[in-house]
Amino acid sequence: MPFAIVLLGLAIELSPAHVLYTGPLLTAMPALASLTMGPKGTLSVAAGALGVSLITTTLHQAWGGQQIYSNLLGLLVVSVASVTTSNAVRTRRQSELDQVRRVAVAAQQVLLRPVPARLGPVRVASLYLAAESEAEIGGDLYEVVQTRYGVRMIVGDVRGKGLPAVRLAAAVLGAFREAVHYEDDLVEVMNHCAAALRRECAVPDAADQPEGEDRAEDFVTALVAEVPEEAAVRVVNRGHPPPLVLRQGKVHALMPGSPLPPLGLEDFITGPPVKAESYPFLPGDRLLLHTDGVIEARDPHNDFFPLPQAMEAVHDCAPPEFLARLHQALVRHAQGRLADDAAMLLVDRLREETQVRN
Repeated sequence: MPFAIVLLGLAIELSPAHVLYTGPLLTAMPALASLTMGPKGTLSVAAGALGVSLITTTLHQAWGGQQIYSNLLGLLVVSVASVTTSNAVRTRRQSELDQVRRVAVAAQQVLLRPVPARLGPVRVASLYLAAESEAEIGGDLYEVVQTRYGVRMIVGDVRGKGLPAVRLAAAVLGAFREAVHYEDDLVEVMNHCAAALRRECAVPDAADQPEGEDRAEDFVTALVAEVPEEAAVRVVNRGHPPPLVLRQGKVHALMPGSPLPPLGLEDFITGPPVKAESYPFLPGDRLLLHTDGVIEARDPHNDFFPLPQAMEAVHDCAPPEFLARLHQALVRHAQGRLADDAAMLLVDRLREETQVRN
């Protein structure tokens, strides 16, 4: 806008309407620019305003009038003050942003702790991509824990974004981290997560809740899996995208036999009691748990990200490189613009000779 007003002043001075005196208008432009621009932008606007003043004064042969020199002096004073103010504001904002980032990193380390590279009979790697600019954490969650029942893990996706989503993710993760160590049934682990979500949703928080949003509609898609010593993986899926198994270069989805609603929507559960489902998970197999932000990423043609094909293309890579290449392919597909948070948890079933050697 400041640049547009400077150009407007030039147009007025070069037109028959030049009898209108634009000096005071141009003098105010550096101050206006300092509200939204940095020092360089403010200096550019000031230079433009000075240029217009000098050009029009010369064209109209107005040198010698006291008003002209007063206007130039006022423009100089306002420009210096605006650049100084803009630099101070920019420094303060950068300091505040750095502090927010440090808090976000600390929160991420508590909420989404780094997963160990090796747990029992599996190797593990994880990847998290927040959709919001400058964000470190969001509504996706994951965790891997070694227990007496085997290696247990969770991947989930909270409805919504921002701080309310982080709050619900923390509640679900806290319940999971506690229940996995003493509940032998995966269904009971999931029930603890559901109960924690209900308790958190029942706590009113006007500061976190967007105006007009109903907390009763909060829900979390979640998947809990267990890798025991035997060559299998047990899964309880509550409305979450099915995990993918990469076996001998081919990808297979572990589709649930009886689809269940997400956490928070227990009223829609009907039929027989919920049971964990078991699938083969052989030595050398690779299991990928992910959130819908991965498979729903779209390219400019509105096509979804082909995750199974991307996995097959990099099937022979080590876990960290495997996820790094999937990350590159995902960002390339979405043209660097993710519409939703994306999380991936990779679990490799070690071959027997590798387990013995380690």
